Amino acid sequence: MELRDIEIFLTLADELHFGRTAERLHITPSRVSHVIKKQERRLGVRLFERTSRTVRLTPPGSRLRDELLPAHRRILQALDRTAAEGRAEAGELHAGYTTPWCAELLLRAAEELRGRHPGWSVRIHEVQFSDLHGPLHRGELQLQIAELPVLEPGVTAGPVLLRERRALMLPAGHPLAASESVCLEDLAEVPLLRLAGDHPQPLMDFHSPGHTPQGRPIPRGPSYVSWYEIPVLVAAGFGASIVAARAGEYHARPGVAFVPLRDGPTLDYGVLLPAAGPAPLVPAFVDLLRSAAR
Repeated sequence: MELRDIEIFLTLADELHFGRTAERLHITPSRVSHVIKKQERRLGVRLFERTSRTVRLTPPGSRLRDELLPAHRRILQALDRTAAEGRAEAGELHAGYTTPWCAELLLRAAEELRGRHPGWSVRIHEVQFSDLHGPLHRGELQLQIAELPVLEPGVTAGPVLLRERRALMLPAGHPLAASESVCLEDLAEVPLLRLAGDHPQPLMDFHSPGHTPQGRPIPRGPSYVSWYEIPVLVAAGFGASIVAARAGEYHARPGVAFVPLRDGPTLDYGVLLPAAGPAPLVPAFVDLLRSAAR
C-alpha cells in the first residue's frame, strides 16, 4: 500500500464522507472510491460500510486505522526531520509571541542568532489568544513564547524565561482603581473578563478564576478573543482583567488603571515547542532566549 493510499484511507476514516475526503486531499471523489476498492480487494476484507447516506468503518477497518495512524505520523515526522537536516546550513525560524515584551526578547535573541549563524534568520509572528497553540500544531511556528501553564496535547513546555508580577487592569473610575494594591479576594468586587473558546479548565481557573481563594464568586464579564479587545472592554467599564504588571508600560490609555496584585502566583512566560521534537537550530535559539531573558 503506497503512502498516498494510506493517507486517503486515514482521511476517509476521519471524515466518513467521500466528498469531504476528496476536497481535503484535493482529489476527486472517484479517486477516493477507486483507492478504497483497490485496498479492499488487496486485503480481502471490507474496510467501510457504504450506503447512499452513510459511510462507516467496519471492525477490520477500525483496527487498520488504529494501527496505521501512529505509524503514518512517525513516517511523516521522519520525513520532516530529514528534510529539515537538508536545510540545516541555512534557513528561517518562525517564532511566535503573545505580548510585546516577549516579542522584544525574540528580537534580541534573533539578532544574536544572525551573528552566530549568518545563513539563518528569525521571523516573528503575533499569536492570538483565540488560536493560542494552532500555529504550532499546523507547523507554522517552530517555537513560541507564551503564558504558562500549558495543558495542550502535542505541545511541550520548555524553560521559563520571564516571571512577571501580576496586576489588575481596571476601569479608571472603579473604586479599586485608587488602591495602592489589590488582593485576590478583591476580585469578587468586579466582573472579570474571560477568554473566549474551549480551553482546559485549570488554564481558565489560573487566568480567569471563577472564585476567590475564600470561595466568593467572581462576577463574569464579557469574553474576548484577542488582547486588543481587553483595554477597550475595560475602559468601557465592562470588567477587569488579570495581566502582567508591566502591561501598564505598554498599554496605558485613558480610562484604564493598572493596580498591582499583592498575592497569588507570578505570571510566567516560557518556551513552547511541538512535542514531535525541535527543528534544526531551535535548541541553540532557546539557549539565546534564556541568555537574553537573564
